[in-house]
Amino acid sequence: MVDVGGKPSTQRVALAKGTIVMSPAALARVVEGTVEKGDVLTVAQVAGIMGAKRTPELLPLCHLLPGIEGVEIRLEVDEGNGEITVLAEVKSTGKTGVEMEALVACSTALLTIYDMCKSLDRGMTIKEIQLLEKRGGRSGRWVRDG
Repeated sequence: MVDVGGKPSTQRVALAKGTIVMSPAALARVVEGTVEKGDVLTVAQVAGIMGAKRTPELLPLCHLLPGIEGVEIRLEVDEGNGEITVLAEVKSTGKTGVEMEALVACSTALLTIYDMCKSLDRGMTIKEIQLLEKRGGRSGRWVRDG
């Protein structure tokens, strides 16, 4: 692991995004709340939060954070394109960034949607999981172009 002991603590924020594409029939069931396993969107939000909190357990060289101050999981449904977009924002004050926590939160929420809907559409596609922005630390602010 990288030694971050000499670094100052600063407010850290990261925003990640990803999308899952499914059949119109499956997405209609998600929106209607009639998926057999339950409320897909609410469970995905909770799973995303849990994913952010457990990131160091999954990634061997990821630092254990002293505390995550906030995780927000936003879900945007686009019925016209058969997509659900997940936006995961993680905040913490510390010596290391929260990019991995945001990416794991996003991925976990997307995988939860897949798991809950796989009986309706096994051909779902998870795509474009990416960091959109990070703030804080020595390098300051970074924003994805476009």
